[in-house]
Amino acid sequence: MSTKSQATERTTDHDTIQHWTEERGGKPATVRSTERNGKAGILRIEFPSRSSNDANLDPISWEEFFSKFDCANLAMIYQEKTAEGEQSFFCKFVNRETSEE
Repeated sequence: MSTKSQATERTTDHDTIQHWTEERGGKPATVRSTERNGKAGILRIEFPSRSSNDANLDPISWEEFFSKFDCANLAMIYQEKTAEGEQSFFCKFVNRETSEE
């Protein structure tokens, strides 16, 4: 098992986020229990091909996803490849201000 870590990247670019997600078969989603007044709550990327799907995720449109993403002042931290060189599915959403390098 490799102990080296693979670098992560940070972006707020909508095209980069959508491309990275769709390249992995992912879709924009929101956590069901966090939705308020019909608006997206906590954002996630759902990967239907992965066995760890979360039944609490509701799919949303890219338009709704990016509206919430910008309104919440988020950035995406993601990884292209794992330390073993495989395609990575790692991503998380963080505050733009507190996550700046």
